Amino acid sequence: MPSENPAKQEIVVQGISASQGIAHGQIFVYLQSDVEVPSYQVDPDKRSAEIARFEKALVITRQQIAKIQSEVEKTLGEDEARIFDAHLLVLEDQALIVETIRDLETTNRNIETCFNKVAQRYIQAFSEIDDEYLRERAGDIRDVAQRVLQNLLGQAENSLSRLAEKRIVVANDISPSDSASINRSAALAIVTDSGSKTSHAVIVAHSMRVPAVVGTRDLTKRVSPGDWVIVDGYEGVVIVNPSEATLFRYGKIQDQKKSYQQRLLDANRQPAVTLDGVSVELMANIERVDEIGLLKEYSAPGVGLFRTEYLYLNSSRIPTEQEQFLAYKAVAEALAPHPVIIRTLDIGGDKPMTSNPELFTKEANPFLGCRGIRFCLNNPEIFKDQLRAILLAGAYGNVRLMYPMISGADELARANVLLAECKAELQARGQTFDKKMAVGTMIELPSAAATIDLLSQESDFFSIGTNDLIQYMLAVERGNDRVAHLYEPTHPAVLRTLKHIVDEAHERNRTVAVCGEMGGDPVFAPLLLGLGIDGLSMTPTWLPAVKFLVRAMTMADARALAAEALTLSSPKEIYAKCDAFYRSRVKVE
Repeated sequence: MPSENPAKQEIVVQGISASQGIAHGQIFVYLQSDVEVPSYQVDPDKRSAEIARFEKALVITRQQIAKIQSEVEKTLGEDEARIFDAHLLVLEDQALIVETIRDLETTNRNIETCFNKVAQRYIQAFSEIDDEYLRERAGDIRDVAQRVLQNLLGQAENSLSRLAEKRIVVANDISPSDSASINRSAALAIVTDSGSKTSHAVIVAHSMRVPAVVGTRDLTKRVSPGDWVIVDGYEGVVIVNPSEATLFRYGKIQDQKKSYQQRLLDANRQPAVTLDGVSVELMANIERVDEIGLLKEYSAPGVGLFRTEYLYLNSSRIPTEQEQFLAYKAVAEALAPHPVIIRTLDIGGDKPMTSNPELFTKEANPFLGCRGIRFCLNNPEIFKDQLRAILLAGAYGNVRLMYPMISGADELARANVLLAECKAELQARGQTFDKKMAVGTMIELPSAAATIDLLSQESDFFSIGTNDLIQYMLAVERGNDRVAHLYEPTHPAVLRTLKHIVDEAHERNRTVAVCGEMGGDPVFAPLLLGLGIDGLSMTPTWLPAVKFLVRAMTMADARALAAEALTLSSPKEIYAKCDAFYRSRVKVE
């Protein structure tokens, strides 16, 4: 790496690692600005003309997005092009369109003002959702809204197409439309002030196989076009004006990382077996049918968590039994005979369906509200459509069913009563389905963790959702910057609870997996396995690192690590022990 601008002071900015790799180059600063929306009164007799303008803008926007989608499919492939399916669905959302026209009729303000007000309400609702992936979908609505407003106002669209020479793109944010216009041969890396690991900038960076760092806060205000930077996608670090010594160090790091990544990929082709001969079940978490290709690319032997709420949230209406069946069947057939664990609808509270607002009421604390199994039990017809679809898909592969957010044995029993009704209905129809489908329970609430003995009476297996379990146990909202530092997976209370779940379940011959973020972190994998966890399920791209670690350790050492961790009182000390265990086995700095 050659030195550039040695007189300038080196600045190190910590962000969030989003796409691995290291890049060195000059900056291209891209600042996306919102459309300024004029507001004025419209004569009642001009309403029809305003509505016509609105409908025309929707058509033009749909044509623009379809064109972008076609271009992305040609250059990056069908999977990346599906990013824009959500954009097209926004344009077809009747609730958004009807509310905009209703606001025009009520306020007599121009259509731009009415549409912007409704769109901002939708954006705010999604921005407050706890689920990181869904929270990022607010960007879909924002991107589409900006396009519609630009077309209403006759403005030219924003674009990154000006990127001609090889540069590192630094932006406050990158929308899907922006990312689609990036010159793939010119972008060396992507850095954004905002965003998270599920933002579209990350999706594009992965597809381009370039490093990405997000969440750098105000980097766009601290750099100038042409500044030289290093982007470290492994550690989430951006170094502005790197010194000679830093350039030399990163040259060596880059060589080490390439060697390590190759070792991970080589290990991923091998079975997940420890050095002392213990097989470990590693599976993948998915959200969409189109991730089947990713499962095969990363050698995932099955699906430990299929999040089904995306079928509902990415639709302008509730999907039918048949539509759901086809989605579940596609995954089951593709992975047969390997297992596919389908989690029933985890929606409500902080994940409302904008297409059916009448099903939801605003709650003071949605995290403690009507979500998951509570919503399903309150809406049995919606729930039974899904249960029948899952049972039918069971005839085409190794499908298992799992309920979310169970708080106790009563909820589990009520859900199983509805499942029995669905089986009777399918039997009456004369349709083929899996009559003996295994039924599992997500352990996400402290009350469920404390009553494993009772839940075992109506549950064939368990899977721990560590994200919510830790959040509820420690009373920490992960998205709240003021308390996020208190979210500690290695808290003694968390470890003791995990051990209790495992012991109680094993005593009753029930298996226990982990499908939360802890399960995909190679630093935590030995601890979890040492506590007795039977399997881990994670984002497909995390499989190589976890499998590599599993193949580099003994189960005896993992059990010793867990036993020691259970005697310690400091979360940081426990984490340090786990990190030391990890580093001693992978031997990479």
